[in-house]
Amino acid sequence: MTLVSTYDVTAVRAHFPALDEGAAHFDGPGGSQTPDVVADAVAATLRAAVANRGANTVAERRADGIVGAARQAIADLLFADPAGVVFGRSMTALTYDISRALAKGWRPGDEIVVSSLDHDANIRPWVQAAQAAGATVRWAELDPVTAELPVAAVTELVSERTRLVAVTGAANLVGTRPDVAAIAAHAHATGALVYVDGVHLTPHALVDMRALGADFYACSPYKFLGPHLGALAAAPALLATLQPDRLLPMPDTVPERFELGTLPYELLAGTTAAVDFLADLVPGNGSRRERLTVSLTAMEEHENAMRLRLESGLAGIDGVRLYGSPDRARTPTVLFALDGVPSAEVYRRLGEAGVNAPAGMFYAPECARRLGLAGVGAVRAGIAPYTSESDVDRLVAGVAALRA
Repeated sequence: MTLVSTYDVTAVRAHFPALDEGAAHFDGPGGSQTPDVVADAVAATLRAAVANRGANTVAERRADGIVGAARQAIADLLFADPAGVVFGRSMTALTYDISRALAKGWRPGDEIVVSSLDHDANIRPWVQAAQAAGATVRWAELDPVTAELPVAAVTELVSERTRLVAVTGAANLVGTRPDVAAIAAHAHATGALVYVDGVHLTPHALVDMRALGADFYACSPYKFLGPHLGALAAAPALLATLQPDRLLPMPDTVPERFELGTLPYELLAGTTAAVDFLADLVPGNGSRRERLTVSLTAMEEHENAMRLRLESGLAGIDGVRLYGSPDRARTPTVLFALDGVPSAEVYRRLGEAGVNAPAGMFYAPECARRLGLAGVGAVRAGIAPYTSESDVDRLVAGVAALRA
């Protein structure tokens, strides 16, 4: 298959010191490897003078500039408003915070819609918040054969009583990409809000949260080459309607009222560097958003080519079962099992061969159970911007050797 001529995976890989250790990394869905420029940005911030944000000293101004730059970087990545970008310890922590703030306005009789396709971080916070408020949780069910979430499975549950629909932009377990825009349009017609888990979508596609119809969009920089951190974007006016629990001396401004404690400036600097790195995957000119559009489009084609190569190779091995629908829109994530060999053993043996492809349910127990994987899991191979044909061939050869 011919790849995009402007995407040079060899040049990309040269920026990842971790790859020098020799492993083929398919563990990106759990956390990607880090390019040198991100590590440099983190280290430079730790070496520089920083302080609590302010305008009086160089250290205060530096901290304030780092925060502002990171908000703008995430806004460019998601096509969001930087004044509505919130940072937190993780996507899970941010979702819990938003769920508690929203639930203050929920009452018995209100309904919340969640999906069995989702990571538990976009399920459990809503279930628990609904229980505390006396609201009802309604479940949209995936198709266990295709691992798709039909639009109708969600929209048939939405009514005038619905307060929020929580849905994934892409399923971290199988890569399925629901039609979020169609779901959101129906939810908005009834006055419901839409919370999108974009953790697994953001590393693999150009995101426009407004086009998706996301009122809230949450993601994790450490999944797209950045540091361990969570980010959430929403319209500032929407955030202004919420009153999260906070300390008395904390700012009551948006988005600061949602950020507990002093922000990790070094991680924010690394996040900005990660977005800049993504924008420059394909060298070019223009605004950062324009460069992201070109680079992520090329990256997506490269990753999709690697996925097709991997699926083709695995399909040729007797006893391999692939989960999900290969013909539908999805991220480059391949979930598979090998008949007669526990997935945990496949994971271990591949690791011994220098191929990092973990096995499990990956914090998606509802999805795993409906796919018949409860308690056993499967092997998940995630393609990343640095994945090469050689990496893919090593994984296929490792599985073939196990079969033999």
